[in-house]
Amino acid sequence: MDLQNRHPATQQIARHFAFDHLPEPQQTISAYSYHLAEAMIRELPDGPELTTGLRKLLEAKDCFVRASLPATAPGGGQPQGESLGGRAVPVDPAKGWPDS
Repeated sequence: MDLQNRHPATQQIARHFAFDHLPEPQQTISAYSYHLAEAMIRELPDGPELTTGLRKLLEAKDCFVRASLPATAPGGGQPQGESLGGRAVPVDPAKGWPDS
């Protein structure tokens, strides 16, 4: 993501869209939000609306990642069942948005 010459607020929030540190399938889910954030930063001027939109996208990304985590037993015990998973979509950051 090219952040040179961008407002410090844009630079600050953009760093939270990194996904390489996550395991699968959370990495793939998070990558969708990264690519959308990257496109919005590329296409829109800096300003309060961009910053707010990125913050809300970040909140949504966090929800999507949490939704993909395995459920836990009451009291915080071992997970019940399988991860919600879904199909894995290969994401190549060099190519941009993944093909479905």
